[in-house]
Amino acid sequence: MSRLTVYHESSPELPNKVLTHVEDIAATLAEVGVRFERWEAQAPISAGASQDEVLAAYRPQIDKLMNERGYITVDVVSMNRDHPQKAELRAKFLDEHRHGEDEVRFFVAGRGLFTLHIEDHVYAVLCEKNDLISVPAGTRHWFDMGEEPHFVAIRLFNNPEGWVAKFTGEDIASRFPRLDD
Repeated sequence: MSRLTVYHESSPELPNKVLTHVEDIAATLAEVGVRFERWEAQAPISAGASQDEVLAAYRPQIDKLMNERGYITVDVVSMNRDHPQKAELRAKFLDEHRHGEDEVRFFVAGRGLFTLHIEDHVYAVLCEKNDLISVPAGTRHWFDMGEEPHFVAIRLFNNPEGWVAKFTGEDIASRFPRLDD
């Protein structure tokens, strides 16, 4: 179940609110400029589907978003507990960082925790299958795929180089709950 937990940045042990209804999550995130919505596949997707099959199943939504926001590239990333570099890849995303472009992810399968640091609040967004999140350019955030990752996600970019992060050097991410906590 998708979940949004909102904290004051000074109180990682005490959430201000916890939301589990998609409409409430979307409305709360929209207030801070973050897009959150649910997508349904236009065609069935089987386990182990190719990138082309995954993209075809969501082509109408992808095309709409690309036209609406000017994204120029799209791909599919997949991670599972058997990946030989899972610990290194997890560590890469756990520190607070920003991007010069929106970070757009749609979860085809599995889950991941996007944590956003906006002004003096922290928004921990547990994204699961069918969840789309679009983190605006410049937003401080971090991502946790968990110790035993499992997800397939569609990524959209307006930078042909793909994922380029600027780390803030702050340790705030280490003070807040992780995916497996």
